[in-house]
Amino acid sequence: MENRCRLWRCVSLWSWSKIIIFHEDTSNGPEARLLRYVGSRSPVMGCHSEGHESLINKGTTLRGKSAEGLILNRSSSDSHDSAPTRVVVTCALPYANGEIHLGHVTSTYLPADIFVRFCRLNGVEAAFVCATDDFGTPILIAAEQDKKPPAQFVEYWNQRDLQDFGDLSINFDIFDRTSSKENIELTQHFFRRLYEKGHIYEQEILQPYCPRCQKFLPDRYVKGTCPYCEAVEQYSDSCERCGKAFQPGEIKDPHCAICGSKPEKRASEHFFLRLSEFTEPLRKWLLENDNLQPEVKNYVLNWIKEGLQDWDITRDIEWGVPVPLDRAKGKVLYGWFDNHLCYVSSTLKLTESRGIDGKAFWNSSTIFHFIGKDIVYHHYLFLPAMRIGVGEYKLPEFIPTRGHLLLQGGKFSKSRGWYVGLREFLDSFPADYLRYYLAAITPYSQSDVNFGWRDFQGRVNNELVANLGNFVHRTLTFIWSRFKGEIPRPDRFDDLDKEFQTRIEALSGQVGKELSRIELDRALKRILEFSDYCNQYFQRKQPWTNVEKATTCLYLSANAVRSLAILIEPFIPNSAEALWELLNLKGSAYEQDWDSISSLQISPGHSIRKPEVLFRRIEDSEIEKQIERLGPLKS
Repeated sequence: MENRCRLWRCVSLWSWSKIIIFHEDTSNGPEARLLRYVGSRSPVMGCHSEGHESLINKGTTLRGKSAEGLILNRSSSDSHDSAPTRVVVTCALPYANGEIHLGHVTSTYLPADIFVRFCRLNGVEAAFVCATDDFGTPILIAAEQDKKPPAQFVEYWNQRDLQDFGDLSINFDIFDRTSSKENIELTQHFFRRLYEKGHIYEQEILQPYCPRCQKFLPDRYVKGTCPYCEAVEQYSDSCERCGKAFQPGEIKDPHCAICGSKPEKRASEHFFLRLSEFTEPLRKWLLENDNLQPEVKNYVLNWIKEGLQDWDITRDIEWGVPVPLDRAKGKVLYGWFDNHLCYVSSTLKLTESRGIDGKAFWNSSTIFHFIGKDIVYHHYLFLPAMRIGVGEYKLPEFIPTRGHLLLQGGKFSKSRGWYVGLREFLDSFPADYLRYYLAAITPYSQSDVNFGWRDFQGRVNNELVANLGNFVHRTLTFIWSRFKGEIPRPDRFDDLDKEFQTRIEALSGQVGKELSRIELDRALKRILEFSDYCNQYFQRKQPWTNVEKATTCLYLSANAVRSLAILIEPFIPNSAEALWELLNLKGSAYEQDWDSISSLQISPGHSIRKPEVLFRRIEDSEIEKQIERLGPLKS
């Protein structure tokens, strides 16, 4: 499908705490250009991609009435800098050692994709960035088990993840790797600058060493008991249950993750980041950034109150970013030193390949890092400390953090078979069904949510099929059968019609308010409430009783269907495009203007295509098959 250009007339105001976009009347002066990224069907830029379309496309003149404005956060701050409105949206990097599962999608990748789609519908220039996390002991262990060199191993999983994300309609502008030349160079640059400024020092430490395996055992080569919450079988760098990061030697009852034997201690020279020196800058950043979730912020402030420990940033393994000092031969940087820097290096790689100053782009953008609650410590302490120390790249304004996904009430566990992989799901059900369900059940908080197979079935059948799909199908089939597929000319509006039009006019503001605050489940609830109202309106008007008096009902209903197609695009983009094609409208749903949702854009006489069922019901037998495959929950 040909990409259309779009010309935007905007005034943008952004600060650390607010972004507002106003679409102004262009008739009183020359139009100003706001360049916009190509829509969701543009090809992703992968690690070895060549010859891609231009990242930034121009567009046609904005149509429709003036929008109320996109408000990403309400704040009392009155200081603003006028600048082209742009965002950089990143996702926590998946380890390149296994397939993506539904828990990863729920907390991080799907919310980010929905938000980016919404931003683009509002004309916001958005760079959507991710990569695979290639370095560290988890990768080495998995590569050894697979009997493959680490570089070959991570190459496979990078491409596999890219395919799986694409099949879920999660389309990054770039999906890079932490092992890329660009990220290695940026990581070593950060190390040098921090070292030159005195933020890094050397210290001899005792490291666990396995005599049987004849190697040092950093991080995930050692398992034991968490010294803070007593969780067992935790890796020696952090606890999955309480989220605390460990210092070397803190883990209790350690044993080798490979052979199970008890390690001995041997001396090794390591480099440390003086994290403790950043206590006040970090506290100041946390207290002054009103965009961070209060419950997460308070959690981190308590960690700071307890006292920050300097951070061991080197490892005695061969796979990683080499420490850029001659005397540190054989040592690499810890994975959490380099992986979050890939947010920056990937953005630079993306923009500079298009002739754009990457650093200027980053520092003039509003930054969003979407993560799960298990990596709060790293993103709220390590990441900002390193950026503060180097002083070249701005800190994030937003770190949207969500909780874990449970499966039928139990924690995901591949080893126990309590697990649903993304590919496995997509082989059985449409991608939009998963996108819809996870968006509907996941709040903007650290609360854990539950994936239930019967609840999934109920949501799809009762909400997508019986509510949204029912209104769409009734409207389009009636127009097709009674008016030969042409939108009828409306008659005089009665009170019900006027109320319906008022509802349509309020839509973009009501749903947009929730989406701009990243309250995705609330936004979806608003859409369903409107669809339910549409069904009630259709039922009350009873167009089947008198075809001559049905014209206004069907004219308004057809326009409501168009509004719904744009509303659902961030959530279920494949269904939105299918609906757009049924309406026989030009372009695509993702190319439209968000504020056009609230206006009547389909004219009388417009011809639609022959209606087809948009959503199919999920049968009981399909769910029974999934529950039977999963089996009973093992303790």
